[in-house]
Amino acid sequence: MKDPYSVIGVSKNATVADIKKAYRGLAKKLHPDVNPGDTSVEKRFKEVSEAYRLLSDSEQRAKFDRGEINPDGSPAYENLFRTNQGARHRSGSESTFSFGQGGSDFDLFSDLFGNNASQRRRPSKGRNLSFTLNVSLEDAAKGLKHRIKISGNKVLDVKVPPGTKDGQVLRLKGQGEPGILGGSLGDVMVTIRLDTHPFFTLNGHDIHLVAPISLDEAVLGAKITVPTVDGKVALNVPKNTSSGLKLRLRGKGLAPKGKKAGDLIVTLNIVLPDTVDLELEAFISKWSGGEGKKFRKKLGFND
Repeated sequence: MKDPYSVIGVSKNATVADIKKAYRGLAKKLHPDVNPGDTSVEKRFKEVSEAYRLLSDSEQRAKFDRGEINPDGSPAYENLFRTNQGARHRSGSESTFSFGQGGSDFDLFSDLFGNNASQRRRPSKGRNLSFTLNVSLEDAAKGLKHRIKISGNKVLDVKVPPGTKDGQVLRLKGQGEPGILGGSLGDVMVTIRLDTHPFFTLNGHDIHLVAPISLDEAVLGAKITVPTVDGKVALNVPKNTSSGLKLRLRGKGLAPKGKKAGDLIVTLNIVLPDTVDLELEAFISKWSGGEGKKFRKKLGFND
């Protein structure tokens, strides 16, 4: 991997906040969901994620700055060892490659890492893997189990808890890549994306719905049926209802575990027939008494 600072686009003395800000901007721009099928952008996204993973870890960043590890997190002296071995092979004799008078590989490692270089070969955790899972709003509200396939054809069952929101990240511990030198396995990070719903919209834990009603239902009142994420419910429309009236069904929104459930907020919208109703036209002509003009006058409109 390239130098992580240049990948993120920050200087080596950048603060944690600077690094986080730069990463968020790049991740939003390069995310595979925004660039479906673009392998070059996907590769760039992975590079940015790897660079941020290293620089956001204060201990790993310090090790990289001191030259103890490579950008991918592997010990830097392993590369030196391989270079040393290659030079010996090219020379045809192991005794011709040395680091100064009487020098040796171990002497070099001792200078770099202290007297006991072998103790510096510490295990490190494997890389995390990222996955995006699209679910419907109903499934996110009620919760579900979904089977995914990650790299290497590995199959995992993801448990999406009730009340999951768009952008929420679920961690599957120990399902990522193997660690280095016996280190623990990485994790799989599953980002939840909610599918666009034909009539529900989400605001926090509240779900919003626009329900059409007819003119007679608005004037006379009515009992109508509206959908929720749990199924259909009956809703009373009061007499003399105007468009824009909001009715709240408590507890019918998202209900994350340990948090107060949101509500379903229904906005009533008066809709006239698609075709001209002559009988209705005649009635309205007789009934009209300039009420619209009065309403607008109250708001300061000048007809």
